[in-house]
Order: sequence, then structure tokens, then C-alpha cells
Amino acid sequence: MRMDITVSKYRYELEMFITKIRSILGERDDGDLLEIIESEFFGSEILQSISANDVNSFIENVFYRVKSKYGIIEPLLNDEEINEIMVNGPNDIFVEKNGRIVELPMAFLSEKELEDMIRVFASDVHREINEVNPIVDARLENGYRVNGVLKNIALNGPILTIRKFNKNSITMKELVAFESLTKECAEFLKKMVKARYSIMISGSTSSGKTTFLGALTGYINADQERVIIIEDSAELKVEMLKNAVHMECKGSNSLGKGEVNMAKLIKTSLRMRPDRIIVGEVRGKEIKDMIQAMSTGHSGSMSTGHSGSVLGMLNRLEALYLMNSDIPIMSVKRQIADALEILVHLERNAMGKRKVVEVAELVGLDGDKYILNSLFKESDYGNLDRTDNDLINDKKLRKWSYSDKLR
Repeated sequence: MRMDITVSKYRYELEMFITKIRSILGERDDGDLLEIIESEFFGSEILQSISANDVNSFIENVFYRVKSKYGIIEPLLNDEEINEIMVNGPNDIFVEKNGRIVELPMAFLSEKELEDMIRVFASDVHREINEVNPIVDARLENGYRVNGVLKNIALNGPILTIRKFNKNSITMKELVAFESLTKECAEFLKKMVKARYSIMISGSTSSGKTTFLGALTGYINADQERVIIIEDSAELKVEMLKNAVHMECKGSNSLGKGEVNMAKLIKTSLRMRPDRIIVGEVRGKEIKDMIQAMSTGHSGSMSTGHSGSVLGMLNRLEALYLMNSDIPIMSVKRQIADALEILVHLERNAMGKRKVVEVAELVGLDGDKYILNSLFKESDYGNLDRTDNDLINDKKLRKWSYSDKLR
């Protein structure tokens, strides 16, 4: 497609012709849309203004804008190879496709068209976006996560970001086949989940944390355990869990009422008789409730968080806790050390590949320092190697191994 060239050359003609086609469609609902567009185009004076080389692109521009309320974004939404759509103003559209970020030869007709598109997505989830509330962050019915920002706070024009998620859950076996981790590491993590070690998954944005967490849940005993899943925007696919409750945060309405945040959901989950609690991502005051839940009888719980390293994740959790509590820092460190047992860190490399780069055991504290026991670590050559270190706190593992032999 050469939509960017067509838009820049024929912006006025496109706007006029699209208005005409929509008017025609409002009066009749018969006939093939493309056939109607072509018939009107080749029978109108506007044909004289369009270069022969640009005719197909012009018609394509009109077709996508009239065909669907999602306009030129529709084919991107339907492309299963695209994971993320990033619109940086009306003239710059990027996608992440097969792990690589690619700029597309597409453009919106104007900032207004892009803002109207953002409002369409907002209305799909019954949200309002305007100059007073210029940001919308929501999940569509199909699970896609949409973030829109209007031009009054975005310097390069309205911003639209759409993150798409796999319709089917990805298993750990598939992640091994994708070389996201080794079979040996997957087997080790399987034992950790089965033995109910509490696990924290860290990584940067788009490093695959949620996908990896979903794969780990596949190791939970679906017949014997009750699992409560809590997410800001529901992304996890947990069809294999029979006795599961899946809750999602809710934003406030236009009057600023009705918000249900993650901290409230975690507190509520404790009254639901959970064996495990899975929190999609911690980023605020809910960290206090999650850490306390993990350290008071809900072993085997799991969560994810943004960080650049295993130690960075611990420091971030500590900082989030302190921001929302007035207890001494050493008490916070002790709670974190008591709650978390295994940390998994993922990275997305320059080629777009998402990989596990370290698995470490949180042994405890030495004074005010966290004691980390690295079990798997990426080498200088990019391989995920097993270190020479054994699991130190192996009581749960030995107990599970013994019980498993009796089955």
C-alpha cells in the first residue's frame, strides 16, 4: 500500500469523496461496497484529478475508511502476525510484526480523523475521552489493550497504541520450541510451580512477562487447587484451571466514582479461599497486599513486574512498598524476602526475540542486602546455562517430590 503518498497528494479529494460515498450508503444498503466505490469514482469528475498510477491506492484508501468503523486500522487488527500497533500522530504508523518494529506506508487524513478513531475505541468500552479527560486505557472485548492520548497533551499529535494478544494460550513446551528458554530450565520451573514456590517474573515492556506467566499456570494442579487471578486488564488465558476466579480492575466513571483497583481486588481475593493468587502485574500500592498475601499462607502465588534485572525487581518492589506504607525499610525487606522465593527475568533482544536470561532463588537477607542464588543465567554467547549452584531452600521441593512418589 502507498497510503502515505496518496494521503499527502489527495487529502482534500479523499475527504470529499469519502463524504460522498457515506452519503450514498446512507440512502441505500444494497450492492457490493467496492463495486459502489469504483462505480462512483469512475463516473465522477474527481477521476480527472487522480494520476493513473494512484487510482488503486485512492480507491483502497476510501474502501477501508468506509468499510469499517476502525478505518485503516482494520487490516492491522486482522493481521495475526502483528502484535502491536503504534500510531504516533496522523503520519507515523508502526507495528511490531514477527518480533520486529516496522514503519508502515500509511497515514490518517488528519489529526481529527485519528482522534475520532480514538473516540471510537473509547466508546467501544463505554469510556469517555475529551480535553478534560484526554487519556483512555482500556481492554476491548476481544482482549486487545488500547491506549489513546489526545493532541492537547501529545506534542506530535494524537497517539494510539493497541496491544494484541494471542487468542490461544502459549504453553511452556511452545516457549521451549521458540527457544525462549531451555528444556532443562522449563523442567526446573515446572517443579517450582508444582512444589508451590512463590514466583516473580520481571522484565521490561513487551518482554513477554504475561505470556510466560500464562505458560507457568499450565503447571498448576487444575483438579486440586483454587486459583484467583487478578489483572489490571484481563490478558491471561487460564482455560485449563477448573476452580478459578478471574477478576479485572475497573476504572472510575465520568463522575470519578466506581473505581475498583488492584489493591481492593487482592484484599477481596483473600476471602475467596484461594490456594494461589496470581497477580498480572504489580505497579502501585497493591504491592503491599500482594506481598502480605504471599507470606501468610498463599504459597505458590505468582506475579509480574517491570524491571531491568532480578535485583532491580526486588528494589522496585521495595520502593513501591515504601511509597505506600510508613513501616521501616528493614521490615519491608524482610517481608519481601519471606514472600518471594524464585525470580525469573526476561528480556527482548535486538532481534525482537523474548528470552529468559536469569532464574534466581531469593535465599533471604544478609543485613540489608538480598541474598540471591543464581540457578540459570544467560552466557556471553546468549545461551541460558545452568549454574553450578543448587537450590538452597529445598524443603518444599523435597516435600513435593516425596508426595509425588506416593501418587
